[in-house]
Amino acid sequence: MEDHEAPGEVTQLLIDWREGREAAGGEIITLLYRELERMAGSYLRNERSGHTLEPAGLVSELYLRLMKGSAVSFQDRAHFFAVAATQLRRILVDYARKRKGRGEERFFVTLSGLEENATGMKAEDIEVLEEAMNQLEKLDERAHKVVELRFFGGLKEDEVAELLGLSRTTMKRDWAFARAFLISKMGAK
Repeated sequence: MEDHEAPGEVTQLLIDWREGREAAGGEIITLLYRELERMAGSYLRNERSGHTLEPAGLVSELYLRLMKGSAVSFQDRAHFFAVAATQLRRILVDYARKRKGRGEERFFVTLSGLEENATGMKAEDIEVLEEAMNQLEKLDERAHKVVELRFFGGLKEDEVAELLGLSRTTMKRDWAFARAFLISKMGAK
């Protein structure tokens, strides 16, 4: 992870935000902007060419969603990044649904981070992936967080393990389980 902020600064800002200081939310986004933009870029890396969304636009949409949300109760930096990864994924799911509603079938997302020979998914398949992620969260919340951060967030194994307070071995085991689960669900669509 890029650690340009002072130790505990993010945690203090999250506490301030939780206690009602809305400006702390903006400060967090500013402080972590590069990491959030990298996460957004990871989401878009395997999208179709000519995609109208860019990483900066995704981060802006994330900021708007986080700021208009109900009472913020982020527990720590890891929780913040897990929520950010989830919200970035939902922004793209919403985007795919809108395109599908307009009859635009050229929107593709790949599962290249999940399987070696990935193929793109049409817009309607995005909903299948979203349902599979919801099922995974109910089945194994920690494995769900690993997928959010690693696949959707674009973080490296060591970064995910650090954020979640896991050993690298445990993180890899969760990742292997989650990959198998999601691939089986996507194959059963």
